[in-house]
Amino acid sequence: MLSNCIKTKAPNKIIATLSVLLVVVTLSLFWQATTHDFIEFDDQLYVTENPIVQGGLTLNGLVWAFTSTHSSNWHPLTWISHMADYQLFGMEPSGHHLTNILLHSANVLLLFILLTRMTGALWRSCFVAVLFAIHPLHVESVAWVAERKDVLSTLFWMISLYFYIEYSRLAGRSRYLAALTAFALGLMAKPMLVTLPCVMLLLDCWPLCRLQPEQDLQPSSVRLGHLIVEKIPFFILSAVSSAVTLYAQQKSIAHLDTLDFPHRVANALVAYSSYIGKTLWPHDLAVFYPLPLLYGHSFSILTVVACGLLILCITILCVKGIKSHPYLIVGWLWFLGTLTPVIGLIQVGGQVMADRYMYIPAIGLFIIVAWGISELADKHPGSRTILIAAAVTVLTALAIVTNIQLGYWRNGITLFEHTLNVTPPNYTAHAALGKTFLKQGEDFKALSHFNEALRLNPALANVHYSIGTIYNRQRNFDLAIHHYSQELLIQPDSLEARNTIQMTQRLKDLMEQ
Repeated sequence: MLSNCIKTKAPNKIIATLSVLLVVVTLSLFWQATTHDFIEFDDQLYVTENPIVQGGLTLNGLVWAFTSTHSSNWHPLTWISHMADYQLFGMEPSGHHLTNILLHSANVLLLFILLTRMTGALWRSCFVAVLFAIHPLHVESVAWVAERKDVLSTLFWMISLYFYIEYSRLAGRSRYLAALTAFALGLMAKPMLVTLPCVMLLLDCWPLCRLQPEQDLQPSSVRLGHLIVEKIPFFILSAVSSAVTLYAQQKSIAHLDTLDFPHRVANALVAYSSYIGKTLWPHDLAVFYPLPLLYGHSFSILTVVACGLLILCITILCVKGIKSHPYLIVGWLWFLGTLTPVIGLIQVGGQVMADRYMYIPAIGLFIIVAWGISELADKHPGSRTILIAAAVTVLTALAIVTNIQLGYWRNGITLFEHTLNVTPPNYTAHAALGKTFLKQGEDFKALSHFNEALRLNPALANVHYSIGTIYNRQRNFDLAIHHYSQELLIQPDSLEARNTIQMTQRLKDLMEQ
């Protein structure tokens, strides 16, 4: 493995030129998102119907950001970023989208710098950064205003790793504290970053190669022990963040009687395999992939076993190549590990997977691809031209698909109509599409989608309320009261439903007088 640790310093001019090109490509590709609207799917929770956020940067807002678990998350830094955006741009969606694009561009640039700094492999690092910049799986994280937490938390992930790399080269308290502080800030943007200490340990093995003897001759086991102890403050932050997140998401976590553990494991195996598939062949991408069990279905045993065997076989191959090809096991465990918090073993929400969850984990697979192609070219110099041409072709195809995928995010109608076209029966998409039509005053279309959502899942309290609103507009008070009452049956503690029923009844009595 020692030869894999030898690094050469790339020329600064080339690094600067490639950095500029990476940012230009990223901005050019994602710029169309600045013309997009907000969507009726979490954007209302984070911006369009959030009075605290719309208050801008105020002392009251800052206190709320640090004390609230609104939207089942504790991420004060994310709330503050939305407040700042509202302070700058108001309800103009272009500014909110622009912030996401700029953050994504910064992440692309930092990833390139980090990999180049760690490995000295300029072109391989650049290839990983380009894949990260343009891959269609990352459209959701960038084009969705409510996913600010994704691009913002990753910025601090990258900054933390930068200072950690500098610390690994030249130990110093200031570098260590900077890495720890950036990690804490990242967790305050999105708790999915809890796996960062494990990734640091992976990077210690390769490409930082901190397990290799240098001037001292300590056994690897002793050096590993030191490296683990070194990460204890990071693991403590991860544990605290995990506990806070479990508390914040307790209402969203599926109970075991709803989704038992064997089903969760089956879903996790299928999800891992699906993520690999969509990374290699990004097709039928959607904002919401419904959990089959919620529709009375489950994955076949054959599918689950096949997915499990796929993951096992890849793991065995990576372990076998640990000495000669260390990037394989590092990239593979990066992918598996960083997905663990959202793979569904603790099920939050009704999705089986989500494109946004691959924003950081995909980097592990990209590393495998980039270093694997380069190694193949080194072994077969005659194939270098073919491999370069193939890489350019793939990158071009990915950029085209990303451009198309971005177009679906233009507004709620295009997004959810596409989602319904590429996913199985999906009551979440029908409900969201109904809300979008309702906001536009197209009651007939809204009612059609709301009814379909209820057919798939009668226990959607918010949908009953929306239907009640439509019938209220039409002065059909009996049906309005019926649906408000259905909402109250599902959510007995809903004061809004009780008050609306009373108001509707009074209005009905007045109209009948």
